[in-house]
Amino acid sequence: MEMFKFITNLAHQHEQVVPVSVFVAILCLCLVIGHLFEENRWVNESITAIIIGSIAGTVILLLSKGKSSHILRFDEQLFFIYLLPPIIFNAGFQVKKKQFFQNFITIMLFGVIGVFISSAIVTAGSWWLFPKLGFGGLTPREYLAVGTIFSSTDTVCTLQVLHQDENPLLYSLVFGEGVVNDATSVVLFNAIQKIDVTRINSQTFLKLIGDFIYLFSTSTALGVTFGLVTAYLLKTLYFGRHSTVRELAIMVLMAYLSYMSAELLDLSGILTVFFCGILMSHYASYNVTESSRITTRHIFAMMSFVAETFIFLYVGMDALDMEKWKMTRLSYTTLMGSFGTLVLLILLGRAAFVFPLSIVSNFMNRRPNRPHPLTFKHQVVIWWAGLMRGAVSIALAFKQFTFSGVTWDPVNAAMITNTIIVVLFSTMVFGFLTKPLILCLLPNRVTDTSDGGQGSKSPMEDLTLPFLSFEESATTNILRAKDSLSMLFERPVYTVHYYWRKFDDKYMRPIFGGPHSSSSEC
Repeated sequence: MEMFKFITNLAHQHEQVVPVSVFVAILCLCLVIGHLFEENRWVNESITAIIIGSIAGTVILLLSKGKSSHILRFDEQLFFIYLLPPIIFNAGFQVKKKQFFQNFITIMLFGVIGVFISSAIVTAGSWWLFPKLGFGGLTPREYLAVGTIFSSTDTVCTLQVLHQDENPLLYSLVFGEGVVNDATSVVLFNAIQKIDVTRINSQTFLKLIGDFIYLFSTSTALGVTFGLVTAYLLKTLYFGRHSTVRELAIMVLMAYLSYMSAELLDLSGILTVFFCGILMSHYASYNVTESSRITTRHIFAMMSFVAETFIFLYVGMDALDMEKWKMTRLSYTTLMGSFGTLVLLILLGRAAFVFPLSIVSNFMNRRPNRPHPLTFKHQVVIWWAGLMRGAVSIALAFKQFTFSGVTWDPVNAAMITNTIIVVLFSTMVFGFLTKPLILCLLPNRVTDTSDGGQGSKSPMEDLTLPFLSFEESATTNILRAKDSLSMLFERPVYTVHYYWRKFDDKYMRPIFGGPHSSSSEC
């Protein structure tokens, strides 16, 4: 009894410190248990965090006598300002650039066009089916937002089962699409907030596409600019000669500044910081000492891991939030019906673009006397990898349907509850089934030697064909232009990557740093 009074007094005296301390302690518990399950690929960090969050939520719910199941209140601003930047920057900084850019067109097909197709199907399906289930009250803008919320994927479960060395093409596509998909979903979500939904017609959709293209291109350009400026500063000023701490600090701060600058300009911070990470990894990381390069990778990997664990831990706790469950005012049948509808639409929306766009990808990556790089089994794995929903879906749902994590509207509470259930179900059920599915489809686990259709020439052979030159005759330049156009039509992906490497070696690396392409991964 005395111990209980002591804990109660301590909680009253330190109202802010105690919840944070408890949450940090639970995070540490997730790390320990995750380490113990490291060899068990059936259970990944996301599932571990959700299970521990649910257990912790149950304990808190019992201690609070049914009043609350979580320690901290989720704020979407906390997610978008503090948790999301390290996750996305780490993805860009750690990405295998050679595989990513060799498969860039395929990744963009899945990550950009696929989001539009999936969003359209989820929006149209929910708009049509929700009222039939007795779930009404959503506005046209909210239906459009629902499409983007449930088109954002979480590919962590699949990536932990796939081996990058054994399936480089498949791993690159799943990883690349996952990052671009999240970025596209956020950009599309922001674009939807700006359109006039009172008059939805062809002009509305054209404006939506125009706003998306503007946000996508300007955000990417801003990220590239920050990455190049950072690389140039590190190359010319050479911070490492006095202190490796300074060069590490400038990379971390410039990365965060790129994200915040994009948000201040009403652009997409997620796209900006992703491409900033790619450019920093490609150029800036070679302008610092080896110790700083390794430390930077470890710091951002750690920050990304903690942020992702934080999100899934909160999801596990929030699943038992009795306030939202009571506030929905929907019958159990209606709530489960809307949940089942969303899962079905996610399955259909995913299939509607993965398989058709794979055919397009195989056509663009075609090579003589070579099988299609994306087999049907590969396509099934890519389809399955995008069925899980995660942190971005949660954050977008809270941004659309709550104010600082709180809502008193029954319809909004129902959508938050639906989002939590979908994330829990997809992560737990689809996540558990990922390993047996991949082992069934790819039993031999043979190293995938496909290069994405880029050709088998060595880097030195690639560099033997120069650009068009003013020092040579017009006839010679015309013949080279014809050869280039022929290469472009026969092997478009390979040709674009081939000329980029030539341009990068001749103009970019001498200014911004980095090794020659013959000795680098890109």
